Order: sequence, then C-alpha cells, then structure tokens
Amino acid sequence: MLHAALHAVTDPLTFEFFTRALIGVVLVSVLCAMVGAYVVLRGLSYIGDAMSHAVFPGIVGAYLLHANLLIGAILASILTSLGIGYVTQRSGLRQDSAIGIVFVGMFALGVTLLSRADGGSRDLASFLVGNPLGVSGADLTLAAVVTGVVALVLLGVQKELLLVSFDPTEARAIGLPVRRLNNLLLILIGLVVVLTIQLVGTTLSVSMLITSSASARLLTTSLKRMMVLAAVLGSVGGAAGLYASYYLDLAPGATIVLTNTAVFLLSLMFRRRDQAPAP
Repeated sequence: MLHAALHAVTDPLTFEFFTRALIGVVLVSVLCAMVGAYVVLRGLSYIGDAMSHAVFPGIVGAYLLHANLLIGAILASILTSLGIGYVTQRSGLRQDSAIGIVFVGMFALGVTLLSRADGGSRDLASFLVGNPLGVSGADLTLAAVVTGVVALVLLGVQKELLLVSFDPTEARAIGLPVRRLNNLLLILIGLVVVLTIQLVGTTLSVSMLITSSASARLLTTSLKRMMVLAAVLGSVGGAAGLYASYYLDLAPGATIVLTNTAVFLLSLMFRRRDQAPAP
C-alpha cells in the first residue's frame, strides 16, 4: 500500500509539465502569503479582484505586439496601481471609488483592444481560466525573480509598512511617506495577481491571494507566523489540488482554488474562538 502511495506521488513528476506546474504553485503560494497577509489584515481583498481584471489591457496589448503576455500584465498592474494612487491623491475621493474608476477604465480598454486581436481569443482565454500545466521554464524564472524582489522589498520596509497599515495617523506624525508606501503595496499586490493569473486565470486569481492568508489568520495571532503558515497551507493545498486535477481529470486552476477553500473551511472549524489576529 505504501508502495502504491509512493507511486501515486512520483508518477506525475515524470512529466516535465507537471513538475513545472508544481514548482510554480509553490512559488506563487509563497508570494501570495507575503503580500496576502497585508491584504487580509487591511481588508483590501477588493483590490486584488479589481487588479485581476485591470491587467487585461496589458495582456491584450502584449499579444497584439507579439510580446510576452506576462510582461504586458505586469506593466498594466503597475500602471493601474499608480493610477489608483494618483486619482485618490488628486481627487480626494475614497480609495474604493478610485479603484472602481481606474479598474473599469482599464478593463474597458482591454475589451477595446481585444476587438483588434483577430483570431487571438483562444490564446487570450487561457488567461481567463488559467493553465498551471502550461507554465514554462521562463515563467518559473520570472516567478522566482518576482518572489525574491517582493521578499526583499517587504523586508526593507516591514516596520514602516506595519505602522502605515495599523496606525496611519502615527505614521504621518513621524514623517513617513504614507502615500508612497500605500502605492508600493498596491504595486506588490499587482505583481502577485499577475503571476497567479498564469495559474488560475483572472477570475480565480484573487482566491490564491486571499484564501491561504485568511486560513492562517484564523490560526495565529502573529503576522510573521501568519505569512509562514499561509505559505505552507497554500503550497500544500495547491499541490493537493494539482494532483487531484491530474488523477480526476479536472480543470487544474479551479481544483487548486477548491482545495484551498476546503483548507480554509477546516481552519475555520479548528480556530480558537478567542483568536484575535494582530501584527
């Protein structure tokens, strides 16, 4: 029985596409954990959802220019993040209003550009539904680089970002650049969303960003432990979902999300009632 179980784990790894997909899931899970902790604790889940659609014009534009689609999505995410910050600062509107304006405008631009992509709807559809098994070596390299950059950035501004997140008034009083730090967090969220789109598509990417961090939030009161636990839960849930999709012949992106959702429900069952997450 142990021999059969071992074969069940190792047999899919003989396929390079499956191994690349597994590595990609782990990398993105770690990346989502680092940024998702701030997203969950600050109640910014709607930004991830908006960003997953706002990168659409970058994807379509890159396709029309025969460029790397992920690079196009990254550029669109940075432009969207800066646009949200600019509209919020110049207009005096609440951030959620600025997000709605920029998100709708970017998505409409993507739809307009899509009308010029003759015969490309099938290729672009992969970004809507996701395809972990289609991850290439170049995609993994990009994911590893982005993960490293995000980790270094968060490590460099950890104290400042924590203060801005939980006590913005004090942060302004001591002279911290609150707007710049908020814009930086938006850009990091955008980068994470772009990489998760490759795995689960625009419609489900926000789940990978939020679900594992939300599960960890139910189980620990420390932000650092929350990040580590979210990375572990996301990696385990992602790997389990990938194997389940392989053996049950299911859509891998959706199966990964459903597995992470099941992990969240288990965390909800076992959480301590007196648990009150804090930084």
